[in-house]
Amino acid sequence: MSDDYDNPWKEAIEQYFREFIAFFFPKAYKKTDWSKGYIFLDKELRKITRKAEISRKYVDKLVQVWLKNKSEIWAAVHIDVQSQTEKDFSKRMYVYNYRLFDRYDRHAASFAVLGDADTEWRPSVFSQKLMDCEVRFRFPIVKLTDYKYEELEKSDNPFAVVVMAHLKTQETAKDDPKRMQEKLEIVRHLYRKGFSKQDILNLFRFIDWIMDLPKETEQIFWDELGAEEKEGKMPYITTGERIGYKRGKQEGILKAIGLGLELKFGKPGLRLMKKISEIRDMETLDAICEGLRKVSAIKELRQIYERKSAI
Repeated sequence: MSDDYDNPWKEAIEQYFREFIAFFFPKAYKKTDWSKGYIFLDKELRKITRKAEISRKYVDKLVQVWLKNKSEIWAAVHIDVQSQTEKDFSKRMYVYNYRLFDRYDRHAASFAVLGDADTEWRPSVFSQKLMDCEVRFRFPIVKLTDYKYEELEKSDNPFAVVVMAHLKTQETAKDDPKRMQEKLEIVRHLYRKGFSKQDILNLFRFIDWIMDLPKETEQIFWDELGAEEKEGKMPYITTGERIGYKRGKQEGILKAIGLGLELKFGKPGLRLMKKISEIRDMETLDAICEGLRKVSAIKELRQIYERKSAI
């Protein structure tokens, strides 16, 4: 079992970007003209991201929005959900910001959500000074460890549930039975809050993805879920949907692996992806995804999944 934070967060932000900004950065939300919508600019983000950076664990999104003063801006939203601190995080935020300015001649708003467990780590400024020359870049951050669980339960914003699941995933990293109980409780919370059917299904997918369980405990979870579904307590989530959720996880991980291979190894990476796309075992896909961050040659990555398949 591995705690996969990146892919679930990416999907949640794509589904609920407006709610994401409202929950974490209310000042920016008020200045944005949401009537004009927004556009994800993944291709533009890739143009300013170097191949080597694919080995780092974080989530980056680039989104075009409009302000209420009629001006058009790009909002560079950097969401760090890694379990460890990053020494040069502030520098990376600055580098991405100036790369966007250099390439497109426009200033970008950069935001950071820090999902690590270190309560003291709060990077929000990058500065350099030489003689009388000085550069200073400050960006707003939120720290997930600052949120009180009781307050999250009161919120109607879908990202309150996202943060609840994230924090409980960290809290139960070495306690599978407790994670199963916390997972059930968060799912029950979806119904108590009165979320719509589609929101319940979307958020359940996030919860099920991030709060991963080993096979034996997962079976108990689905048995419990099935019992409550029969009692009419969870009308939208059935055990019959289990295969669909697993397939969704596989598709998400395969998409991430494919992008990583293309950015890191180019055409040879895409050729290898044809072989990897045939793999359906989640543990093997997790190992490949994790290995992709560390290896420097395709041969090393191939050895990882061949070794895993031989077990």
